[in-house]
Amino acid sequence: MHRATTLITKHQAVLKDCILFKNLEDPARDRLLLLFHEEEWPKKSCLLHNESFFFHLYIIVSGRIKMYQVDNYGEKEITLFILSKHDVFDIYCLLDGCKHDVFYECLDNVKVLAAPMDEIRKWYSQYPSAMTNVLLYSGRQMRLLENFVTDITFSSISTRILKLLIKNANRKSQNLEKINGLSNKEIAYMVGSTRTVVNRHLQKLKRNGSIKVTRNHLEITDLSKLIHLLELQQQKI
Repeated sequence: MHRATTLITKHQAVLKDCILFKNLEDPARDRLLLLFHEEEWPKKSCLLHNESFFFHLYIIVSGRIKMYQVDNYGEKEITLFILSKHDVFDIYCLLDGCKHDVFYECLDNVKVLAAPMDEIRKWYSQYPSAMTNVLLYSGRQMRLLENFVTDITFSSISTRILKLLIKNANRKSQNLEKINGLSNKEIAYMVGSTRTVVNRHLQKLKRNGSIKVTRNHLEITDLSKLIHLLELQQQKI
């Protein structure tokens, strides 16, 4: 009983701020928390077609995980999402009950809450109104994926990089958030390009004073200039 109470107290805020479980009544949230246990995964852990993603639902407590795909020969890679605090996976398995052929890698030391998928489905059957949040989260992810596909199909590499930097910039501090500390190779995976091409474009932005570039570290020095450059790119379309 003491362990259960401690777990509820420790992770109440996680569920409260997770879009899937927002605005729940306390009894429903507390009952849900009892289903979860905590796991820690070290940085650079590669989770390849892990069976547990079919049988468990995970909420990220801290750290970042990239969700990606590779071609059959392992020569090309594309990052679909960077998941971070309060994100949930595998939402696809929760919705359709089918295995999801996708890869995950920890970009940091990661802490998650994990719960058996079957138990989560039973919980939703008891609290069906909570499914509204699942639809909201799924819709948001679908829109992000739609925008991603549109960009890699129709936008230039330069435009994709500008959009990535602007989207991940904190408007007040100008600090990069989800992509902070990622290598040019990782950024290339996010925009559907190569490390060499990405490096060339970043160096150009560095020369015009928009960003600072050091080893595995990008810093925005003039966000307004990046926004202006993007507007000029889009006018050319």
